[in-house]
Amino acid sequence: MHSWYSRTLADVAVGGRPVLIDLMVRRLFCDGPSCGRRTFAEQVEGLTARYQRRNPLLQHLVEMAGVLLAGRGGARLLHILRVPLSRTSVLFQLMRLQLPSVATPRVLGVDDFALYADVYGTLLVDADTRLPIELWAGRDAEQLAAWLRTHPGVEVVCRDGSLVYRQGIIDGAPDAVQVSDRFHLWQGLSKCVSYVAAAHRGCLSAAGPESHTSSPPSAERSEAADTPARRHAKRLFEAVHAVSDPSRSLSAIARDLGLNRRTVAKYARATSWQECLRRTPPRRST
Repeated sequence: MHSWYSRTLADVAVGGRPVLIDLMVRRLFCDGPSCGRRTFAEQVEGLTARYQRRNPLLQHLVEMAGVLLAGRGGARLLHILRVPLSRTSVLFQLMRLQLPSVATPRVLGVDDFALYADVYGTLLVDADTRLPIELWAGRDAEQLAAWLRTHPGVEVVCRDGSLVYRQGIIDGAPDAVQVSDRFHLWQGLSKCVSYVAAAHRGCLSAAGPESHTSSPPSAERSEAADTPARRHAKRLFEAVHAVSDPSRSLSAIARDLGLNRRTVAKYARATSWQECLRRTPPRRST
């Protein structure tokens, strides 16, 4: 034995009171010429861990609080359990956890997503459990092929219509069956229906029910309707043409009527007040 020192460990609370363990730890030394460490501290199995100030039971409690509730929520729960930790400490313990090993899925989902503007990334998902597996930047066939080579056993790959992913699957897992998932099937079907409907737009009116000749068209009804906008345009047209004189300028007429010069010029050039109405563009069929 080289020396000893006192070590304080935090334990889970008992009866609402925090518990501290005061432990006497021996520091040992090694006389082996091939040993790189001259001294080292002993560890008590099930009670201590290197560089930890909490025992494994309390450490597991802190980690689970971070996994379930993240920073702020985990810190609130730990304060109730008499473990005063800040949200930063809870997040730090959460980031120290090792990710569980991911088994190679039987059905793999491959899709891209937009990070921002024209920057894309690739996402791999286990289609059976619907859990994400891998995430990387870019849409590269070589990256996908390298991942499939290092994770053999994928039988079915769900992908979109991208030729980049198609080539990557062929290179990395040539025996895997490539299929489209439900979302991309409906997306492709809707695009095809839109293209067909746009190409045969003239046939839609012939296939629809015949219109009655007795009812006037909507355009004629809108022309005959007396609206405030039509009355306003007619009133301005008559006022401008009543004071129009070749010897007077448009600016003088605008000052007399209290109108903008451009408005006066528009009504002065028009031969009828219908020309001054705002034309509503026809609705585009969708």
